[in-house]
Amino acid sequence: MRVLKVLDKLKVCIVDLQVDVEDGNVNAHALCAVSEDKVIPLSTPDGKLILMNANNAINLE
Repeated sequence: MRVLKVLDKLKVCIVDLQVDVEDGNVNAHALCAVSEDKVIPLSTPDGKLILMNANNAINLE
């Protein structure tokens, strides 16, 4: 395996996400990539990995 090109400079961090569910809100930690003003989840709140997708980005408030 080898790196062909670095596409973008993002930080990888763990964030505390609030997820809306039928019974209310649930807070959980999730692995995310962070750019200047957006957070892109890399895992679900229950810890399952997901592919990075800019359509899933959450704006920082």
